[in-house]
Amino acid sequence: MGLPVEELIRRVRRDREVEGLSIRALARKHRVGRKFVRRALASTIPHQRKTPERQAPVLGPFHEIIDSWLRQDASLPVKQRQTLVRMTARLREEHGCPAAYGAVRDYVGKRRRQLEAELFSVPAALPGFVPRFNVPGQDAEVDFGELFVRIGDQLVKCYLFVLRLCYSGFAIHRAYPSSSQEVFLDAHAHAFRVLGGVPAGQIRYDNLTPAVVSVVYRSRDRVENPRWKAFHEHHGLTVWYCQPGKSGAHEKGGVEGEIGYFRRTYLSPPPTVTDLDELNSMIDEWQERELHRHIGQRSRSIGQDFATEAKLLKPLPTEPFDTRLQLSCVTDRYAMINVRANRYSVPARFIGRRLRVMLGAEDLLIYHGVTEVARHRRLIARGEEKVELDHYLGILLGRPGALQGSRVLHHARAQGAFTSEHEAYWAKARKDLGDQDGTRALIHILLLHRHNHPADVQHGIRTALGLGTLSLDVIALETRKAAQAAGRAPTVTAPPGEHLQ
Repeated sequence: MGLPVEELIRRVRRDREVEGLSIRALARKHRVGRKFVRRALASTIPHQRKTPERQAPVLGPFHEIIDSWLRQDASLPVKQRQTLVRMTARLREEHGCPAAYGAVRDYVGKRRRQLEAELFSVPAALPGFVPRFNVPGQDAEVDFGELFVRIGDQLVKCYLFVLRLCYSGFAIHRAYPSSSQEVFLDAHAHAFRVLGGVPAGQIRYDNLTPAVVSVVYRSRDRVENPRWKAFHEHHGLTVWYCQPGKSGAHEKGGVEGEIGYFRRTYLSPPPTVTDLDELNSMIDEWQERELHRHIGQRSRSIGQDFATEAKLLKPLPTEPFDTRLQLSCVTDRYAMINVRANRYSVPARFIGRRLRVMLGAEDLLIYHGVTEVARHRRLIARGEEKVELDHYLGILLGRPGALQGSRVLHHARAQGAFTSEHEAYWAKARKDLGDQDGTRALIHILLLHRHNHPADVQHGIRTALGLGTLSLDVIALETRKAAQAAGRAPTVTAPPGEHLQ
């Protein structure tokens, strides 16, 4: 790289004064032109070159025509204004002007701005931002950010919901498997519970699909999703939507920056967790740590400002809003229903029936009429399955051979529900009674889980095996004794989803 011009001038002048070199010798030594040497000796200020104004001899006579087109376009919708390609074609076809596209582009790019300023008296906008004055307890901003975490050995895409109070900068964070509407509503309900109230002013949003059905052209008005409208009216929220696209990103810059900051500070590299519950527990701890942080040059911490702001929030509604989404699903022949590209098992007696599903942000409840028949944790990645061994016991009584190698048995073993006691009982039953009868005996034992605590049943199995018997009556009796010793009712039906999985 060459020397800066100022340094080169300094060296030329020094060599002239110290060594007395001629202009020719200075030019040769420093590898510059003699004109540069003369200017360097005359002044220490670098010579400023003037950019020559390029002439457009071909396009010049047609400037007025182009100007008239630009004036006409200013009053037309943007989508029907003439493009540069169209202007170039019209100049050639209608006026015989052989100007190239580049010449038309350069002239129109400069002239269009000048004409708009003349026609609409619009002064040139300057870059920069205007500081905002935030009132305690009033405004907040909401957004989702993408997030990757490792669950086991799999990198899974999740979504980080953030609600940030504008005055204090206190933000509520929570990770979810998707950014769907039931998640959007549940995340708000969670944030308001943590805050202990609702912002009294505006809450600013992107035009998120869970909230906005369509944007009214050139307007701040939006056609809102009915459930979202019911939710924010129930909580008394004042919602405000930003301009679509990048042009509106600065209108909620606080939450945009918060997502990036929190992700870089606490979630990079992607954390390894067993499930989203563990991740959200970690996020809650980090959130508490943020209360001690000072934003910028503020003298007060986020927690100190939030203590002032919390007293000014509006109270929560007395009645909670059910954020779950109601769906209707038909059970297939594998006793499974399909919900949002994932499959969940239901009791086999409902094969072929239509069931009501209440899909929540983190779980789903399955009903037949008003009776809850199954409950599952919501799956994260697409294409996954969640099955419970108990749901298939009715089928397995008639087809005991299907248990060995089945997917439901694999899931039960992986989740720790099919324990070493069950394995030991099954091995002895098959040895003493044969494969089919031994497996049927095991299934009758598994049915005890519907009305007893798993630990009590396991105690009953251990006691029976210790006595050298496979008797269902003995196991049931010992299960009742274990329940009574633990202070549990011995024959209480376990809630759906809490028996053998």
